[in-house]
Amino acid sequence: MEWYLKVLKQYAVFSGRARRKEYWMFILINFLIALAIGFVEGLLGSPGVLSLVYSLAILIPSIAVTVRRLHDTERSGWWVLISFIPLIGTIVLLIFLVMDSKEGENKYGDYPKLALA
Repeated sequence: MEWYLKVLKQYAVFSGRARRKEYWMFILINFLIALAIGFVEGLLGSPGVLSLVYSLAILIPSIAVTVRRLHDTERSGWWVLISFIPLIGTIVLLIFLVMDSKEGENKYGDYPKLALA
């Protein structure tokens, strides 16, 4: 949960780097929260307003952490736009997000794994 809250605290920070663990833990917790909201709305017969509000609230932090994750692999945040290419773009972006960090400092900031040591 700390990874999720860390991303929310950096709500619209598009600079710096995000570790692979930070990104994927955020995605996992985000998925579980969305699943729980969807389940509750299904039980209540709600039209999905709460899901829409949650999705809109988490949109900017999701993009920001994705950009920081790309920075960690020494790529520009503009690579997010490749996901608009059907299928191939999403696969390429997924590969970039799964890749390990580039060791050492890069033009986007310090090596995030050293900050924990």
